[in-house]
Amino acid sequence: MTIYAIGDIQGCHEDLLNLLDKVNFNPQTDKLWFVGDLVNRGPDSLSTLRFVKELGQSAQTVLGNHDLHLLAIYHGLKKNNDKSIKKILKADDCDELINWLRQQPLLFHDKQTKFTVVHAGIYPLWKFKQAKQYANELEDILRSDKYLKFLKHMYGNKPSKWSDDLEGWDRLRFICNSFTRMRYCYPNGKLDFEENGVPGSQSDKLIPWYNLPDRVSRKKKIIFGHWSTLGYFNQPESLSVTPTVFATDTGCVWGGKLTALKIEANKNGEYETQFVSVNCPHNSQP
Repeated sequence: MTIYAIGDIQGCHEDLLNLLDKVNFNPQTDKLWFVGDLVNRGPDSLSTLRFVKELGQSAQTVLGNHDLHLLAIYHGLKKNNDKSIKKILKADDCDELINWLRQQPLLFHDKQTKFTVVHAGIYPLWKFKQAKQYANELEDILRSDKYLKFLKHMYGNKPSKWSDDLEGWDRLRFICNSFTRMRYCYPNGKLDFEENGVPGSQSDKLIPWYNLPDRVSRKKKIIFGHWSTLGYFNQPESLSVTPTVFATDTGCVWGGKLTALKIEANKNGEYETQFVSVNCPHNSQP
């Protein structure tokens, strides 16, 4: 079995099919992991949603910020100007697709390979056990009758720092922002939601979340997307001899590439990784 962890698609269905053709994906023997942001901005969000849903057990996705935004649009909580989102809202199977989407997790951990998939990352001051617990808290809300209330309180940048004392919507909003919007943080763990450029372009004192010296989960193998200016990379060797952080968003929707992290066991049973990409030149430029 080969696993392909694929970066943000954002409605670029044709590019996804091109990537799967390139790697000779076989749904009978292979698995696809998606880092979220299946929809929005790209030309065919509807086909993308349908395709991933119809893969069934051959695929696993996590929720990204654009996926959650679609849920809010569907319930009339946010306005929509995206043509590909309009196609979803008008589709005969819209209700079915939305219900399927809100059942998806924020964090997926594969016990066999010991890889974890999230959209933006894992808050650097959380232990891995805490991250799973907090993800489950929000997942339970999204699958419950409190779902709409959360969507109404989902948007906002505060609180920007975790505290065990956080309660209610503030607690859930921080959990949501950490898993779906995080890029940079301050040395004390306070999150910044303004900077989105390549590392080195940020304001003084800001650090990519995965480079925080006190990051608790650095021994975990984490696959994430969300950060198109970052491109694909393995965590710098200055922090870990064996790469443990894998970025996969290479800006397909902006005319960049769509990238998969290929994960496959070698003859010794150890899992090796390799990045595979296809160009997306026909999409919009940033």
